[in-house]
Amino acid sequence: MDAVTLTLPYPCSANIYWRTYMPKGFKAPVTTLSKQAKDYKSAVYLLAKEAGIRKPMAGRVAVSYTLFPKRPQDWAKRAAKDPMTWDDTVQCLDLDNALKVMLDSLKGIVFEDDKFVHELHGRRAEPDGEGRLEVTVRPIVQPSHQPSLI
Repeated sequence: MDAVTLTLPYPCSANIYWRTYMPKGFKAPVTTLSKQAKDYKSAVYLLAKEAGIRKPMAGRVAVSYTLFPKRPQDWAKRAAKDPMTWDDTVQCLDLDNALKVMLDSLKGIVFEDDKFVHELHGRRAEPDGEGRLEVTVRPIVQPSHQPSLI
């Protein structure tokens, strides 16, 4: 399978992705996906299917992603005041926070399991419109290992 590139909705925070609660009669807390997480995973699933993904990539993969915060209405004013780093003032998830949500939502859809992610590259981009997350997943081709005949 070749590389796959998807444009995903802006992810919810990992801080609200999981929901932990103590059910009556239980001795330990239970952790489950929040409604926001289920909605996000469902949206990612539909986008993957629309992109023609029918089964997850097998084996090791490399994941590259770019997080685009939503551009605020006053972006031009911010850019005029500080042209080099105006986008640092825009509210945005941390890259590692977005990563956890993204990998979980792609697991079983684009790749088999996040244990097979052997390369990662993430970056935050300057806001250019709606918030989104662009991700490319490519298989890592394994070199054939021939036993030495010595």
